[in-house]
Amino acid sequence: MNLAGAGGSDAVLQRMMTLHPKVIDLTLGRVHRLLDALGHPELRIPPAIHIAGTNGKGSTQAMIRAGLEGAGLEIAGLEGAGLEGAGLEIAGHSVHAYTSPHLARFHERIRLAGDLITEPALTALLDECVTANGPDDITFFEITTCAAFLAFARTSADYTLLEVGLGGRLDATNVITPKLSIITPVSLDHQQFLGDTVAAIAGEKAGIIKRGVPVIVGPQTPEGLEVIESVAARLGAPILAYGQHWHVGEEAGRLVFQDENGLLDLPLPNLIGPFQVQNAGAALMALRHLGFGEAACMAAVTRAEWPARMQRLRKGPLVDLAPQVELFLDGGHNPAGGQAVADTLARLSARETHLICGMLNTKDVRGYMEPLKGYAKTLRAVSIPNEVNTLPAEATAAAASAAGLVASVAASVAEALADIAAASPHARVLICGSLYLAGAILRENE
Repeated sequence: MNLAGAGGSDAVLQRMMTLHPKVIDLTLGRVHRLLDALGHPELRIPPAIHIAGTNGKGSTQAMIRAGLEGAGLEIAGLEGAGLEGAGLEIAGHSVHAYTSPHLARFHERIRLAGDLITEPALTALLDECVTANGPDDITFFEITTCAAFLAFARTSADYTLLEVGLGGRLDATNVITPKLSIITPVSLDHQQFLGDTVAAIAGEKAGIIKRGVPVIVGPQTPEGLEVIESVAARLGAPILAYGQHWHVGEEAGRLVFQDENGLLDLPLPNLIGPFQVQNAGAALMALRHLGFGEAACMAAVTRAEWPARMQRLRKGPLVDLAPQVELFLDGGHNPAGGQAVADTLARLSARETHLICGMLNTKDVRGYMEPLKGYAKTLRAVSIPNEVNTLPAEATAAAASAAGLVASVAASVAEALADIAAASPHARVLICGSLYLAGAILRENE
């Protein structure tokens, strides 16, 4: 089925959405079948780092990628050889990266040796996967993950970074044996698929642990850590856990990291928010475990880019609409994400703060809202445009009111922003509640 000439990758992606009646259906059987038809590209990708967790996966991956790509002189064995100041420039490692969901464009999910996949390459890969799959059922995420493996196998690179889509044990990415596994903090989210307790969800996340493969573990609740340690012990996987094998924190406006190799004193992460310190810790532990030194670690905390995580918007139509407003965008959407936003707002300079919030109907909306009630003067609720699973603005406003926020409804983000700016032109405004809303904002705001 050749769809390459029928609207490019968008046409193929639309076709894929009809291949299976369920958007989420966790099993690995369909993935193994398609990968077999494709000649098992997952066995030919560069050494992989596999990342699972409830929060912080994307940020941790972004920092690892920045570190690998920015390793510079030391990766060539030239550090300390007197060449650092000679103007000699040696590139860092080349890195593939797979992440989800995308924000503005699907291409964001697949990065080949540092660059986002091109439209022609994406179209050809998707078309090839649809043809190989034939009439058989497969979900959108499963077939696009197979396309990513195909791309990674055909393009030379030094490392592959794979972010789990949902859970871990039955996630479509969990068909590889990585060089290193990482589990970021686990909390309640997607309970309808992963279980109703942190322990049950941790068990699903721990499903990425492979026999004998080291696993880095970020900060966890006691019950979550117990499950992860049990799985690692059963599989003989060396564990590198926060609070035991490595420590990270902020001291005097600096990031201080320590493991068995010694102490690192670095700038705070350029990604905004105190929660990024623990994400940086997992990234730094990964880089140190892989044998990288201070140059890579410095690049990890100073050069990472990850949109919609307390991202300051500085240009575009929304900024033009309220040029004196300090405008931020964040895609956190569960109670832990709400707490992370609250912690960040607590650290920012004092300024009247307002929220514009849209959420999905599958989320714990009140749990997300409750940490925010002490940090925002008002909340304007919106429905997420063109999203079938959006929570109606009225329901979001009702949940916000129940959580103690002063809430109202707006027809759109632009209307809400204009209303806030008219009353408080120098306010801080945070657009928040969903990655789907964040993606819509990034598309509209160019």
